[in-house]
Amino acid sequence: MILPKSDFLKARDFILTNARMIERRLFEFHFVNGDMEGVFHAVYAYRNPDGGFGHGMEPDTASPESQPLFSIMALETLDEVGYLTKEMILNDFMPYFESITTEKGGIPWMFRPKSNYPCEEHFKTVKEWAALSTTAPLLGILEKYKIDIPWMKKAEQFVWSEFERIQDKHVFCYLCVPRWLTFLEHTKSRENAEKIIHSLKKWILNNGIIFEDKTDKGWGLYGKPHSLNYAHSSQSILYSLFTKETIESDLKELINRQKNDGRWDTWYGISEGTKLEWAGIQTLWVLKTLKNFNKIEKYI
Repeated sequence: MILPKSDFLKARDFILTNARMIERRLFEFHFVNGDMEGVFHAVYAYRNPDGGFGHGMEPDTASPESQPLFSIMALETLDEVGYLTKEMILNDFMPYFESITTEKGGIPWMFRPKSNYPCEEHFKTVKEWAALSTTAPLLGILEKYKIDIPWMKKAEQFVWSEFERIQDKHVFCYLCVPRWLTFLEHTKSRENAEKIIHSLKKWILNNGIIFEDKTDKGWGLYGKPHSLNYAHSSQSILYSLFTKETIESDLKELINRQKNDGRWDTWYGISEGTKLEWAGIQTLWVLKTLKNFNKIEKYI
């Protein structure tokens, strides 16, 4: 089963008329003309004078304040489109990350907002200590771009200790695991990395992490992941976990879940506007995943 051209165009139109500029530029990059400059400018619109990224780069908060997670998202997005460089990482990103590094050597996931801008309640109670799911991808990108700076030594010690500490506690989080894999793919410590990858595979398969009830509206959303959340292409490290039948079944279900207006929906959002923004994010993610598996009818 593939996504018909007519339904792809519906998804395109939904993104172009409802999504944020960053998703519109990413859609243009992946499906139209590969323009990296547009993505760069959309990402840097969220940048603050302190070098961090804020302004609701995740739509669950309207706060302009810089957040570690949003800064990681900016880094990942520029890497995704091939715009990132070693010099950009060192000059534009690392001063901010070094300024928020904790005594343990890692960077926090989020900070509680100091402003009274609208946000989801979980932002107001977030733990501000160092986190694996921000520190690991930062280290992974530093390794990928052949960067070697003193900051990395203690950060790497923190990451390995966190893998040991949390074990399987967060494998349900399909936003966290791919960020761990960025580090595990690029770290020079291959023996340690292979051990963790082996454990990850075991945890995902043995702990009932994969949510199989396709009648549930939350299937594929936070806390209810399917195979494609962990293996978004055949090149993914965790792709071998799943049978071809499982992948095909989940791709078919994804296609079937498209709404009449072209979107793929979520339950996220603190307003009607941010619900549309989240739908734009989800729709782009689905289209990229379908493209990775050659499941979109030729559209140009």
